[in-house]
Amino acid sequence: MSERKVLTKYYPPDFDPSAIGRTPKHLRKTGPKVITVRLMAPFSMKCTNCGEYIYRGRKFNARKESLEERYLSIPIYRFYIRCTRCSGEITFRTDPKNMDYECERGAKRNFEPWRDPKSEKYNETQDETLDRLEREENEEQEQLERDKMAELEEKMQDSKREMAIADALDEIRTRNARIERNEALGDEAALNQARDDVDEAQLRAEREDEEAARKAFMTTSGERVKRIVEDEEPAASAPAPVPESKSAAQLQMPPPSASFARVKRPKKPAVSSLGIKKKPSLI
Repeated sequence: MSERKVLTKYYPPDFDPSAIGRTPKHLRKTGPKVITVRLMAPFSMKCTNCGEYIYRGRKFNARKESLEERYLSIPIYRFYIRCTRCSGEITFRTDPKNMDYECERGAKRNFEPWRDPKSEKYNETQDETLDRLEREENEEQEQLERDKMAELEEKMQDSKREMAIADALDEIRTRNARIERNEALGDEAALNQARDDVDEAQLRAEREDEEAARKAFMTTSGERVKRIVEDEEPAASAPAPVPESKSAAQLQMPPPSASFARVKRPKKPAVSSLGIKKKPSLI
């Protein structure tokens, strides 16, 4: 294994470099310049050999070739990649005229309506392209002017709408204020009417009571009933006899007035409060 780490190789005495038919890439002087680059698939495609689908953005180690053909001094490049399934060679090149890529062989590009080569955009000449760009620029300018006019008209409409809304709000405020004022007056009137009704009901009740009392104290002939006063008062109204044992001075004395002075009671001994009886001494 040590021979693979040496920096020099052994050349026999009869070695002839001109006998080697293949020339290294960096020593080739004829033919297109080819280099290896890392790129992503610029469009989705289908391999014509095995039918494998290659999506856009798939990374490949491709060979880049510079072509002699140019478009308006813009160089055109060709790329060689391998199918991920059958390793078939797929070739595509740049298309600066349409700002796109063109699939040459090994695969078929999936249909994209906006990149249809049969459309007028892909088949127009340089003069037609300039005319189309100028026409699009004029249309954009006209559209911008129309947008400015539309914006101005929209602002005017907004201002008119705001004025109408303000007038409507003022009218609503005025109507609400008038309704509140009428409601306040109506409440006061209703309160006064309720008070009058209560007073009238009280007067009517008093009249009815007086009429009922008058009818109760009147006879059928219309005479007023009189109270008969008895001559003899019942015995219960006579004063009670005074017992002989009491003297006149005691009867004439007024009863003692109530006193709220605090009276101290003698304290009981603690032993008696606990229910413990003290034994008599033996001495």
